[in-house]
Amino acid sequence: MDHSTRDGIDDDRTGLSRARDAVGDRRSFLQAVGASAGILGLAGCSGGGTDGETTSETTTDGGSSTSTSTSTVPEPKTYAEDELFHMDEWRGDGPQVGERPTEYTGLSVLDLPNLRGEITVYLGGGEGGLYEDAMQRIQNLYRDFTVYIRTASSSQLANTIIEEANAGQSPADVFWAIDAGSVGVVAENGATVTLPDHVTQSVADTYHPTDEWVGIMGRARSIPFNTNEFDADGIPDKVAAFPDDPRFEDEMGWAPTYGAFQAFITAMRELNGREATKQWLEAMQDHGVRKYGNEFQVANAVASGELSAGFSNHYYSRLVYEERPDAPLELAFTNSDAGALVNCSGAQVIKNSADPETAANFIHHLLSIELQEFLGTRGFGYPLLSSVPPVGNLPTIDQLNPPELDLSKLANVEPTLDLLREVGAL
Repeated sequence: MDHSTRDGIDDDRTGLSRARDAVGDRRSFLQAVGASAGILGLAGCSGGGTDGETTSETTTDGGSSTSTSTSTVPEPKTYAEDELFHMDEWRGDGPQVGERPTEYTGLSVLDLPNLRGEITVYLGGGEGGLYEDAMQRIQNLYRDFTVYIRTASSSQLANTIIEEANAGQSPADVFWAIDAGSVGVVAENGATVTLPDHVTQSVADTYHPTDEWVGIMGRARSIPFNTNEFDADGIPDKVAAFPDDPRFEDEMGWAPTYGAFQAFITAMRELNGREATKQWLEAMQDHGVRKYGNEFQVANAVASGELSAGFSNHYYSRLVYEERPDAPLELAFTNSDAGALVNCSGAQVIKNSADPETAANFIHHLLSIELQEFLGTRGFGYPLLSSVPPVGNLPTIDQLNPPELDLSKLANVEPTLDLLREVGAL
């Protein structure tokens, strides 16, 4: 959006704000803003699911409305699509989006308390700019609300927050990290405050094992397989079965240098112990598993027939479909083991925030129906609001069977790296 267009939108918002003050109906006001000012007209981004390594600090300009107390937050309810806030403008429009539900259960941004004031968000990763775009869109709803964003890798920002909190004050109000391990470490070091129940209540306990953080979007481990070779019923439901199955000898791929794979092995180590994990890694190598640089390459090799199956996060197959919609590629999911891990991005309010109520309300906006639809249909992540289905013909988040594991344990990756080096996978 160019500067002249933005100035015109701000002028429109000023007039609409005066109209809202006269009418006093927030729903009518936001619908009018959306229709008249085009506040959701920013371009969306698709993310690759990697944790960013560059460090920068950006400031964006504010939107409209006034603040109300979070004590007025209503209970989740079921909405028809036309009762939500311009759902078609939040939603991605790629070929995989397909038909979406006609009803959603949760809370619309129309019914959340208004955001007012300023907050600073430390953003770890960000799905190729998608998360920053989401924050810009939230900000554009409220003229008197501004988000300041500092970006770096999740691990770097987690360490920074802990150091700042130990020194007595962090500039951060919110930490939004690409992985649960990073927010878990910050919580374990006493650098957060408890989130209100109304913020976390729509998310399964697995994705907020304590109320010191809450999951925003999920990433499910999966088995991409070539449909010319197998159907879903032919894929084992435990990763432990693959080294002993002759059908997969010299036919599988993995990406051991990739963070998502290392989280998978960390989960296995936490669940099964180091020795059992070592035996599985060695057995897979003896079975001829092939090494790739990242998990998109694994999924693409499966689609090309170079492999029959592999190990990857679910969304890499969605990215293959973006380029090759007729690819003979589907996903299977294992059951209650490390192969069924669902990691997630997570958000938390930082201790000594100047405005913890606004910070918590901001996180609540990330869990609104509209934002979950935006993130899920544009970045291919798993919405953690169960009424918002993932893109593609996939089970919803509450139909998956992840293991019982405290996701904060995934931050303990160093022993995993040592193990991968020991067995020669790295």
